Amino acid sequence: MDYSILLYYCYTRIDNPEKFREEHHFFCLELDLRGRIIVASEGINGTVSGLKSNCEKYMLHMRSDPAFAHIEFKVESWKSHTFQKLNVRVKSEIVNVGLPHIDPKKNTGQYLEPDEFLQMKDQKDTVVLDVRSNYEHKLGKFKGAQTLDIENFREFPEKLAELQHLKNKKVITYCTGGIKCEKATAFLLENGFDNVYQLHGGIIKHGLEAGGEDFEGKCYVFDNRVAVDVNSVNPVVISKCYICTTDCDRMVNCANPTCNLHVPICPDCANSYQGACSRECLEHPDKRPFNGSGYYQKSLNGYNPYRGIRRDRGDKTRLQE
Repeated sequence: MDYSILLYYCYTRIDNPEKFREEHHFFCLELDLRGRIIVASEGINGTVSGLKSNCEKYMLHMRSDPAFAHIEFKVESWKSHTFQKLNVRVKSEIVNVGLPHIDPKKNTGQYLEPDEFLQMKDQKDTVVLDVRSNYEHKLGKFKGAQTLDIENFREFPEKLAELQHLKNKKVITYCTGGIKCEKATAFLLENGFDNVYQLHGGIIKHGLEAGGEDFEGKCYVFDNRVAVDVNSVNPVVISKCYICTTDCDRMVNCANPTCNLHVPICPDCANSYQGACSRECLEHPDKRPFNGSGYYQKSLNGYNPYRGIRRDRGDKTRLQE
């Protein structure tokens, strides 16, 4: 496979996020990287795809900056780009949870490497806590993990009351790549939880380094792959087809764009309902033609990767309109 997918984050001080965003966007364009990158005064969070050689250049470039010297990349191989375009945006937090006062560089849960996680997770008085959203943990989660009924990570602080009974236990949190756990564990520590740990690098690193052992189902990812296998040791399917309830981990969008429900639908039901999640959606006048995959590429809507860039390749000041 000629391409790499990089999943990474780094909590570090960025004094001028807007300036950094512009320069970083331009650099990624030079390497033909595509994906989503969030920049904030507290750091950077990204998932990008590109040719392996260009991804290597990107990682070397980032690590050469003292501010990002400690950045850790989760690297996966793939056959092509997993994104259509590049988006580099400035936001108030690099993961949206509404806790900008928390600085994981100062206080966060103790890291557990994948092998340490496997040794500790089944110990007495230990609870494994999934801090991801419903649609993610319904597709796949660690065996025996406690989940939260949340549609978005912003809702995590609202669940504090439901977690009070865990205060006297060892709590190990996990998420896709580790970033949500940085603030989730810091928030728990701030609210009187003493024994708080986090799976370092999340599910993806666990898959790369420990074969994904005891992760049941597939891992939802935020790129064109939608869901990936991580367990090569003892895999099982835990999700059900939304229509017929047979075992199914084929995550799709309903072909009716006004519904666009994101759920597992098995191939037989997908064919019978032509990609729709119900008879009502099947008969909807705006239903998209079923493409067999259940994934519908978004229109680029005149996307111009150089729009907003104030430098051209000769490094001259110029705003692309």
